[in-house]
Amino acid sequence: MNMIKTGTLFLFLTFLLLLTGYLIGGVGGILFFLVISVVMNFLGYWFSDKMVLAMARAKAATQEDTPELHRVVEEQVRLAGIPKPRVFIIESDSPNAFATGRSKSHASIAATRGILRILDREELGAVIAHELAHVGNQDTLIMTMVATVAGTISMIASAAQWSMMFGGGRRDRNSSPAGMIGLLLVILVMPLAALLIRLAISRTREYQADKTGALTSGRPMALANALRKLQRGTQARPLDIPKEQLETVSHLFIVNPLRGDGLVALFSTHPPLEERIRRLEAMQYQSLWPDR
Repeated sequence: MNMIKTGTLFLFLTFLLLLTGYLIGGVGGILFFLVISVVMNFLGYWFSDKMVLAMARAKAATQEDTPELHRVVEEQVRLAGIPKPRVFIIESDSPNAFATGRSKSHASIAATRGILRILDREELGAVIAHELAHVGNQDTLIMTMVATVAGTISMIASAAQWSMMFGGGRRDRNSSPAGMIGLLLVILVMPLAALLIRLAISRTREYQADKTGALTSGRPMALANALRKLQRGTQARPLDIPKEQLETVSHLFIVNPLRGDGLVALFSTHPPLEERIRRLEAMQYQSLWPDR
C-alpha cells in the first residue's frame, strides 16, 4: 500500500513538472525541462551519497573504533538479506542515524556517537534495521528522484519570477491574460504543491521503513523505545551542522534533526513521532496475539 501511494504521488509530481513546463514554454517547455530533470536525476544517482556524507560530516568508521556498531550492522544485514553497507560515524553527541546510497550494493549507514551512548543493543539493532529497510526499499533512490523533480519545478518558478520582474514575457504568449495566469500558477502554486508532495512521499517512506525494520529485526517495541529516546536526545543536543546543510539532509535521518512546531512541523519531512510509535505498538500487539 505504501509503495502504491508513493508511486501515485510521484506520478502526480511528474505531471506537475510537465504542466509547469507547458505553462512556461508549451510542448517545447515540457521537453526542455524533462531533459533537465533526467540529467539532474543522473547526477544525483551517482553523486548524492558522497555529498550527503560530506554535509553530515560523516567519516568512515573502522572495526577497531566502533566494534559494537559493526557487530550490530552485520547482525541486521544477515536478517535483512542484503550486503553490508559502508559504516560511517558522525562525531556528535546528538543521537541520530541515516542511510544513503544508490543501491543495496552501494549503500552507507552513518550513526552519531550520541546514538551509540543512549541506546541499548536491541534498540540500536532496531534503528539499524530501519536504516537497512531504507536501503532495501530503494528509498534513497526514490527520494533523490523526488527531490530532483521538485527542485526542477522550484527552479522553473524562480526563473519565471525573475522573467516577470524584468518584463521578459511581455512580448510573448505570457502577455495574454491566460498566459499571465499560467505564469502566476508556476510562480506561486507549483513550488508549494511540489513541496507538499515531496513531504508526503518522505513521510510514507518513513512509515514503510519503520514497518520493514520492525519485521526484519523482530522488535517493534525496541524501535518505538528508540524513537522516544532519539526524539528527546535530538531536542536536548541538536546536531552541530550549519542550518543550510542540515536542511538539505534532514529527511534522511531516522528522527528529524530540525526542531520546530506549528507550521514548521506541518512542513516536516518526518511523520508525527506519536503516530510512528502507535503503529509500532500495534505491530507488537499483533505479534503477541496474531488471531485478534
